[in-house]
Amino acid sequence: MKKGDLAMYYHSNEGMCVVGIAKVIKEHYPDPTIDDARWVVVDLVPHKKLKKPVTLEAIKADETLQNVGLIRQGRLSVMPLTKDEFDRILKLGS
Repeated sequence: MKKGDLAMYYHSNEGMCVVGIAKVIKEHYPDPTIDDARWVVVDLVPHKKLKKPVTLEAIKADETLQNVGLIRQGRLSVMPLTKDEFDRILKLGS
């Protein structure tokens, strides 16, 4: 993730839905909570709240989102989205 990139904010425990967009303000750096160089973090700030949450069920039901990592491997913390997938989730949340 690069500075300026946008990311979907997904509630993984409470509601299981995309609720907004965050913006990367600082690129990856070593996670200060662990002594393992493989672990990194990025700094995010809220960018935009979706008008309505996009539930995991809605994502699973949408034919254009069938390759999203969230469906294939639900315990991922971070996963890439294509521009089309990102835009589709935005449309579902408007």
